[in-house]
Amino acid sequence: MKVKLFPHSLSPLTQAVTLALLGAPVATLAQTAPANAQLDAVVVTGIRASQEKSLSVKRNADAHVDVISAEDIGKMPDKNVADSLARVPGVTILNSPSGGSGGFDERDRVGLRGTNPSLTQTLLDGHGLANGDWFVLDQTGNGVGRSVSYSLLPSELVSRVVVRKSSEASLIEGGTAGSVDIITRKPLEFSKAMTFEASIGAVYADLPKKSDPQLSALFNYRNDDKSFGVLVQAFNEKRSLRRDGVETLGFINQLSATNAPDLIKAHPDLNGVYAPDLIGAAYFTQERERKGGLVRAEFKPTKDVDLTFTGFSSKMDADNYNRNYLIAPRAGLINSATISNYQVVTDSKGVKTLTQATFDWASSSTAGYYDMISRKAAAQSGYVGFDGSWKLNDKLTLTANAGTSNGKGQTLSQDVAELHIQTKHASFGLQGTDKAPSFGFTSPSMGLDWIFGAEHVIVHDKENWAQVDGEYQLDAGLLRSLKFGLRGAEHKRYTDATLNQGPGCATGTPYRVAPFAWSQPSACADATGKDDPANSPFASLPALSSSFPGNYGAGIGNGFPTQIGFIPADVLAAYNAKYTNRDPIARRSPNDGGEYSVKESTTAAYLQGNLEGERWSGNVGLRLVRTKQTSGSFRPSFPGETPSVSSAFGDFTATTSDRSYTDLLPSASLRVDVTKDVVGRLALSRTLTRADYTALSAFTSLNTTGMYLDNDAIGGGSAGNADLKPIRSTNFDANLEWYFAPRAFVSIGAFHMEMGSYITNGSFTGTYPVLLGNTAGGSAQQLVNRKFVITGLTNKKASVTGLEFAFETPVAGNFGVSANYTLANGHDADGHVLRGNVKNTFNLGGFYEDGGFSARLNYSYTDDIFIGTDRATDYYQKGNGVLSASLGYKLNDHFALSLDAQNLNNPKLKYYASEVQPRAIYQNGRQFYVTARIKY
Repeated sequence: MKVKLFPHSLSPLTQAVTLALLGAPVATLAQTAPANAQLDAVVVTGIRASQEKSLSVKRNADAHVDVISAEDIGKMPDKNVADSLARVPGVTILNSPSGGSGGFDERDRVGLRGTNPSLTQTLLDGHGLANGDWFVLDQTGNGVGRSVSYSLLPSELVSRVVVRKSSEASLIEGGTAGSVDIITRKPLEFSKAMTFEASIGAVYADLPKKSDPQLSALFNYRNDDKSFGVLVQAFNEKRSLRRDGVETLGFINQLSATNAPDLIKAHPDLNGVYAPDLIGAAYFTQERERKGGLVRAEFKPTKDVDLTFTGFSSKMDADNYNRNYLIAPRAGLINSATISNYQVVTDSKGVKTLTQATFDWASSSTAGYYDMISRKAAAQSGYVGFDGSWKLNDKLTLTANAGTSNGKGQTLSQDVAELHIQTKHASFGLQGTDKAPSFGFTSPSMGLDWIFGAEHVIVHDKENWAQVDGEYQLDAGLLRSLKFGLRGAEHKRYTDATLNQGPGCATGTPYRVAPFAWSQPSACADATGKDDPANSPFASLPALSSSFPGNYGAGIGNGFPTQIGFIPADVLAAYNAKYTNRDPIARRSPNDGGEYSVKESTTAAYLQGNLEGERWSGNVGLRLVRTKQTSGSFRPSFPGETPSVSSAFGDFTATTSDRSYTDLLPSASLRVDVTKDVVGRLALSRTLTRADYTALSAFTSLNTTGMYLDNDAIGGGSAGNADLKPIRSTNFDANLEWYFAPRAFVSIGAFHMEMGSYITNGSFTGTYPVLLGNTAGGSAQQLVNRKFVITGLTNKKASVTGLEFAFETPVAGNFGVSANYTLANGHDADGHVLRGNVKNTFNLGGFYEDGGFSARLNYSYTDDIFIGTDRATDYYQKGNGVLSASLGYKLNDHFALSLDAQNLNNPKLKYYASEVQPRAIYQNGRQFYVTARIKY
């Protein structure tokens, strides 16, 4: 009987690359080579020594890894771990998640080999880390759940970072594309009995023109015999952000005789043309404060026993204020206008878009909106854990780790005022994807239109785990050792009850008119029931006493409004506190507040054989994983049913869905010393990534139009897909590395991922309970189970194929250069590019270092990225490059100074739906860090 461990056959390209890369290594297996080294701790004293040690770890590892090392606090060249990872071949960095926050100056998400960050597993000291996001749409939006926010992970924490591009049975499952393991320091690794390090600095952001403090410190003690040590590390880092942008919020309006009858009658050529929904001048500001630390105690009572207890916490307060002054060329608003000077452009897919137009109304009409939204937001992550090792004898070593990790993302409040903009004349013009659209109004007037916003959005992320591993040294021919282990974990992601605020009366009395119909003198009354405008938010709007900065929008385009006033954040907060309805019962909104819950319990066992021969080493193994999943959401309640939630938005019933599945994950890797300087690698593995939490548990909304008991009509709707399969992939990886000098190498590699159950947008058929009557009516409705075609996330075949090139070498002793390039081509079975896919990425860097002075310059370029779907259209980030630089001077062994510059080329972040439909252009400015470091 044949056992087929890799169910997806490899493509002809994969087979050819395999033969090409391994033909030479196979012919030299009988030659002599030194024994393979393991991933030992790295000691670093400078840029050149750090690179040399990183290459040593990379060269001697059985698997395909890349390593970034650092010794001293602040030696990492960047301000969070993602910045450093951006220079690793095959790594893609996103400036934001896919929930709709847009792009910022700090890199936030990490993906491998042209895939979405959710397919890359991020570990901290070898275990999972619960996550938190600060932006409200990222907290509950699709596509964010499995990735980790690197904005919570300052580089000062790092001892080294190991990027694993191939899997092994002994590794925790979860990374389809690979994993990033961030390894922090341990007390007994320090060379001195007592160490104190600190950095005191400031960051200057040139767009907001503000400076903020950056502080961190480390204290480590170990006794002389290295049997006990304790490490305490703390950080407190503040930053001021400003982002200037012009956003086009979707192209969901397809003009027709139904939604714009008068317009289409006058201009039939506009039938079927898409118009921008909203175009806005967006001014975003934020104050971030990241603070936390790590405490670790290590005991080594004997040379064979090592015990470590660790606590880590990081929290980022991220209050922010976004103002967006918008034109709204929607069908319902422009139908009554006379349109002139308009242009329609057809894109490469045949979609027609209204790219410019002028509108004139007979009387002043609503032509746009002005949203002012101030948020109280924060994110945090941390863990408490234990790990230990025990060498029982020369043959057997046991290791164990257990712990709990908690993350939280929260938006406690959104203070909002949405104003309508009325005018007789307005116009807009799209100007491609490289320049901001133009738009404007003639003599506009404004008044309060509505108060909206989700409140009390709190998303909890929790994981508990326990793991035991063993390694038994066999030295039995080719079988060097056996590794084996068991692991159990429980992960929960859930929200608290969310609210959706609305306008409220200062007296607390109910409205006396229907929503959106404020035709009476006041929507609110006094205690006697008499109209009282003073109690109404519509009559008490604060003055727009602040304004956009004078240089707002410089560098991203022209022709859009720039001199715009706004309500100060503290005044807006007081106004909302007085004039909004935030009743925790009446305003609860599980239908659009993003309430969900997912619980996953996993158990895993593995067996891995580590192999070694003359001039080669490797491993082969099998991991068995069992997953139990429970997902919860809401649906509208049936008549007569006792609801779980009753509010102004309706009655809702909580639903749950349970399922279990088992996976066999085989893996094999081979490392060959072709010569003393050339290493060849080959790896095959089966990997999996579970579906994003929000994909499993979104709100269920069904359309039963045309469905009756006496017909077989199939309904439609939207819902989470609790039956989503995890993304299962068969991965191939091959690499050839030439270490032609100390601190020097060149490599070429190929990779392929064959995903049989990729998760993407589509539709699926599900059976749901609904109340239906007969076609003729007259009889009571009955609760029956019927089929629906649901719009949502579904599984589909997909693949990623690519190449990697890397080069690094010293030049003239004190200089060095590095470069790498990655090609990744990812598509689903229908030919659509995969979310997160980046076809081309390259990095070019150089440095100089002598005894006291060091300098570093790096340029990173990332091709266009498919972010996902937003407002019913595809959403891409346009390719761009980032230039960073660093200068350092070491006065002596105890004191050093550095100057670091991020985003030195002042990059513009550009987003689009097609070559005709721009979505956004942002400018975040440059950041300059000045830091003084001391060490004793």
